[in-house]
Amino acid sequence: MPTPESEAFLAKKPTVPPTFDGVDYNDTPRLKAAQDSILKEQWVKSMMNRLIRQELQKCYYREGVNHLEKCGKLRERYFETLPDAKVRGYLFQQQNYIPGQDDPAGQDLVSAGFDPRADGVMATVPEKVAKEKGDTRL
Repeated sequence: MPTPESEAFLAKKPTVPPTFDGVDYNDTPRLKAAQDSILKEQWVKSMMNRLIRQELQKCYYREGVNHLEKCGKLRERYFETLPDAKVRGYLFQQQNYIPGQDDPAGQDLVSAGFDPRADGVMATVPEKVAKEKGDTRL
């Protein structure tokens, strides 16, 4: 049976998805929350890769010369998680964000069921600038 989550844990739990989709860059608290969420997601992937690597090392040591047969599943899982294991930060994602395309899973968040503009408050900087100039292309 899972233990109930404490108030302190719930207060630190991220409430925003790990993406810049719909974040107003002039709204500092929301921007920092998105940056923090992206970093936390990267650290979780990095630590998951570390745990898999440690289990793989134990398997290699335990199985000895038979490690190619016995540790194949762990080895494949390790190689699957290896590209995401490095913590890269958020600056590249933030500066090169393409609305509706970039998110951690490689899919559009709006089509996945998350609508960041449901409350009508968030809008991206290019949309605001275009709205102020009267440009209807965006």
